[in-house]
Amino acid sequence: MFIGVNSSHFLPRHQPISPTFVPSSSSSIIVYNKIPVRLSQRLHLLSLLRSDMDTSAGPSLFPLHRCKTLHLVRHAQGIHNVDGDKNYKAYMSPEYFDAQITPLGWQQVDNLRKHVHESGLVKRIDLVIASPLLRTLQTAVGVFGGEGYTDRMDVVPLMVANAGNSGRAAISSLNCPPIVAVELCREHLGVHPCDKRRNISDYQFLFPAVDFSLIESDEDTWWKADIRETKEELAARGLKFLNWLWTREEKEIAIVTHSGFLFHTLSTFGNDCHPLVKKEICKHFANCELRSMVIVDRNMIGFDPSTTNYPGRIPSGLDLPSDVVDAKDEERT
Repeated sequence: MFIGVNSSHFLPRHQPISPTFVPSSSSSIIVYNKIPVRLSQRLHLLSLLRSDMDTSAGPSLFPLHRCKTLHLVRHAQGIHNVDGDKNYKAYMSPEYFDAQITPLGWQQVDNLRKHVHESGLVKRIDLVIASPLLRTLQTAVGVFGGEGYTDRMDVVPLMVANAGNSGRAAISSLNCPPIVAVELCREHLGVHPCDKRRNISDYQFLFPAVDFSLIESDEDTWWKADIRETKEELAARGLKFLNWLWTREEKEIAIVTHSGFLFHTLSTFGNDCHPLVKKEICKHFANCELRSMVIVDRNMIGFDPSTTNYPGRIPSGLDLPSDVVDAKDEERT
């Protein structure tokens, strides 16, 4: 099921929102505050009225080229999740620095991989984005990477054998979507060692075919030992990440990230939806859960033209619509 996510939340509430179809009188003149308004002014007036109306009752309609499909994935079970589930203080342990996924987590990866292949999803994905931490990178390459790697001089693997003490064979970079690491979709920053990343140069050795070019610093300059990112700051970072997606040309994107990032980012959406849809959008993700959603550009952030629209009138001919004739007749009368 695809859920429409309203990108008007990216900007302050006073920003204009896209008009939708609303019923109007069938007469040629409508009255607002006792002032006659002609037919030619209706659409402008109704779009102004729109901001004061309940928008949650009916369906929404958006141009396809102003939508992107996002397949959101939380990483597989990490070693920090096991003890952290029993005792929250375990997340403070330096033992779990940049936690890798567990053997059970690799089973979760294998099962999700089977699902995306059997459903045909992997063939539709244009790009995979991963948070630059060990557990998300392992999950991303394990789910969306190629088949078993054969040592070749002209092809580097997505993941080398036994990366992060995984005990797993190398993973091929052939016949799979590109995978790029993006810092903005990291987990809640600060204090918890499990959320501190390694140097990018270390990851480049473990994941040779993953693209780390968008990360500016080799060292982790975002994570602070004594300062925990607030929930509001995390949500704002999440919205900045979603805005950044509109700079990408890809239309169908898988994002492998973290529970806290997903929950606090998605909780800012769905307030104009049925409560059950809101819950479906922002409830906490299980390890290796995948949810597919549609994000909508309602504020002209993106610039991608439609690849499916067709202009018509080829060859050109007379095609004045009858309702335009009626409108002109109403204006004359």
